[in-house]
Amino acid sequence: MTDDFLPTGSGHATSAKQSRQRSVKLFVRDLVIILLVAILVSFLIKTFIVRSFYIPSGSMENTLQINDLIMVNELEPNLMPIQHGDVVVFTDPGGWLPPSTEKSTTNPIEWVLSLVGLAAPDSDDHLVKRVIGLPGDKVTCCNALGQMSVNGSPLDEPYVKLAAGETDAASVHFDVTVPKGELWVMGDNRWDSQDSSRNQNLPGKGFVPEKDVVGRAILISWPISHWTWLSNYPDVFRGAEDDKQ
Repeated sequence: MTDDFLPTGSGHATSAKQSRQRSVKLFVRDLVIILLVAILVSFLIKTFIVRSFYIPSGSMENTLQINDLIMVNELEPNLMPIQHGDVVVFTDPGGWLPPSTEKSTTNPIEWVLSLVGLAAPDSDDHLVKRVIGLPGDKVTCCNALGQMSVNGSPLDEPYVKLAAGETDAASVHFDVTVPKGELWVMGDNRWDSQDSSRNQNLPGKGFVPEKDVVGRAILISWPISHWTWLSNYPDVFRGAEDDKQ
């Protein structure tokens, strides 16, 4: 007599196998959705709130070292005002950077990493400096002690790196009043920085339009040994702000 039924237990085994396959598919689907949502959220945060930049030169030493990765708050200056001492990232106002002979390309892996803030392919197109003068400030250098002054108040700048044997806070002397909507910026490595003082011969006269500012650097995120919040040293500029008022 022919048995028209499956052996006992085979139906349960098939059902269990199908259940496991379905669970795996659901897990993979949920994992893909979570990954896509994470990338989307990271992209939105990077576009509107925070993004990363690599430091390409030594102009901000010893505050920032070459190849440090910094996190930049993009809410400043659009929603939050720029302050004295802020370390800001900005696009080239015109002629500050040497002309590029090659058009940089971003490979797919670097592009994906940039979405989540782990790469910064456009760092070479930006500059990083410290804000010394705000609109309306009178900025001069140097006094008899080699200090820079803002609104007549000399600055005691603990973050400045000077060349061996030098005492002046800038390699080029100047006496400027910052126009409305502009900034006067300096590198912390004063004798090795292509900053406002060294670009006074250009059409912009060394000033940086506030609209060119991408954001304020808030911390060094990589390497881990350099991890630190970046200060704008409010005590350094307290006298300058009081004198301006």
